[in-house]
Amino acid sequence: MNRKRASVTAAVAGTVVGVAGLAVLAMPASAGSAPVLPAVSAEQLVQSVLTTKSVPAFAGTVRGTNNLGLPSVPGLGEAGKFLANSSAEVRIWSDGEGRGKLELPSNSGSESIVYDGKTLWDWKSSDHTVRKSEQSPAEHREHPQAASDPATAAKQIIELISKDSTVKVDGTATVAGRSVYQLVLAPKPSERTMLREVRISVDAETKLPLQLSVYGNGSADPVLQIGFSELTIGAQDASLFQFTPPANATVTTAEPKQDKAKDFPGDAASKTVGEGWDTVLVGKLPTTGATDKSGRSQDPMALLKQIAKPVSGAWGSGYTIGASIGNAVVTQDGRYAVGAVPLQVLTNALEQSK
Repeated sequence: MNRKRASVTAAVAGTVVGVAGLAVLAMPASAGSAPVLPAVSAEQLVQSVLTTKSVPAFAGTVRGTNNLGLPSVPGLGEAGKFLANSSAEVRIWSDGEGRGKLELPSNSGSESIVYDGKTLWDWKSSDHTVRKSEQSPAEHREHPQAASDPATAAKQIIELISKDSTVKVDGTATVAGRSVYQLVLAPKPSERTMLREVRISVDAETKLPLQLSVYGNGSADPVLQIGFSELTIGAQDASLFQFTPPANATVTTAEPKQDKAKDFPGDAASKTVGEGWDTVLVGKLPTTGATDKSGRSQDPMALLKQIAKPVSGAWGSGYTIGASIGNAVVTQDGRYAVGAVPLQVLTNALEQSK
C-alpha cells in the first residue's frame, strides 16, 4: 500500500465512511491589501515547496472549518457531529530540529502529543493515560500526526496531483500576519473529479505552506481548509519537547508494528486505485464499530443504513454517502471506496479491486 497517497486521498475526500480522524482545518487568508512581493513562476514556487527541508522553530495555532455537508451520524457523539459541518483548533510547536508538540482541546479534557526526538508521547487528561512509542525521526515524519501541520499536508497534495494539474501563481495575500504567494492547482480537463481547485498559501520568506484550501465545483467558499491563524517563528523553550508521565497516569508502550498507524479506517489491505485527482481509496471496514456514549460497540453497517442510500451494480450492492467534494460506497460485505470523484468512478474502482 502506498501510505502517503492513501493518507492524502483520505484528507481530500473527507472521512465519509463513518469514522472521523483528526481534522485540523483552517481559517481563510486575512482580508486587506495584498502584499507586494517579487515575481515568482508557478514552477519555481512548486519546487521551493517540495525541496525546502529546513523547518524553522515556531509556535502557532492551527484552526479550521469543515463544510463537507455530510449528515450527522447518530450514536457517535462528537465524532458524528464532526461529519456534518464543524471547526477545530490545535496548538503546535516545533524546535526546528525535528522535535514537536501538539495540544488538542476537547470537551472531556485535553490531549498532548510530544515527540522528543526518540519517543512519541500521547497524554490524555480525560482518562489519565499515556501511550508511548519509540520512533526514529524518519518514522515520526510518516506518522499521521505529522500531517497535522499545513506544510506537510500541502507537500503531500502537491506530490499527488501536480502532474495532473494546471498550476499558476494567483497573486499574494496575508496569512497569520505573514506575506504569502497563492499557488493554485486545478484539475486538467481529463481528470474525473468533483474538485475545482486546491489553493496553497506559501510563505514568501520560508517557502513553507501556511494554508491549504480545497474548493468543490459550484461553490465559491472552500469546503476544507487547513492553516495557521497565529504563527510566531523563533526559538522555543526546550522544555516544551520533553515529557514525564504524571505520577497517577497509566502508561502503555506500543509495539513497533502497531505504532505504524493505518492511513485510513479499515484493515491493512487498504490501497489506492487510479492516480492524481482521480485517486480512489479502497479497503475493508473493521469488524468492530465505533462506540456510543455508554461505551457500547456500534455496528458499522447499522450506522451506515441510518444516513446512506442503497445502491447496487456489477460490483455488488451496498450504500453510498455523498458530500460536496466526493462520494463513498460501502458494500454489504464491508468493502469501501472513497474519493473526490463521481459515484461511477468509485464503483469502477470496486470492480478493479475484487
